Amino acid sequence: MLEREWLRPLSDEDRFLGIVEQHRPSARAIVVLTFWTYFETKVDRLYRTAGRQLPERVVEDFMLRHSSIGVRVDRAYRVFFGTNYWNDLKAQGFSDTAELLQRVHKCRNQFAHGQPEAIDDKLVEALVAGLQREHEAWISVFNKRVNHLDVRDA
Repeated sequence: MLEREWLRPLSDEDRFLGIVEQHRPSARAIVVLTFWTYFETKVDRLYRTAGRQLPERVVEDFMLRHSSIGVRVDRAYRVFFGTNYWNDLKAQGFSDTAELLQRVHKCRNQFAHGQPEAIDDKLVEALVAGLQREHEAWISVFNKRVNHLDVRDA
């Protein structure tokens, strides 16, 4: 979906011409928003896999109590793994990816809270350029955190 959206020809409607220029998001802002939704589902899967040895109701309660992605990659992550997601990325050699994801997270939040211009063309281009590396980083951290578990049935 991300590749298709990135490669799709843009129409005038995509360019948000009805919004004052200094407040317009990138015409490809959907790439960032779609990616972030996908990222949130990956983090959810990490917790559910790491918590497989716990009673299901404990994991469900944990997920409800720690429902925002910001909490899940920081405070909640420390509960499960003793560090935060950003430091895990850095420890695995993916400092650049940690910085990119933190930037995407910040801009996505600004976008959601009334600053559509936060998702600009530079952010979209940086994300697209970093997608392969982010995927590699995700695999590295996921394997580090759940490789000792029996995940065949996950």
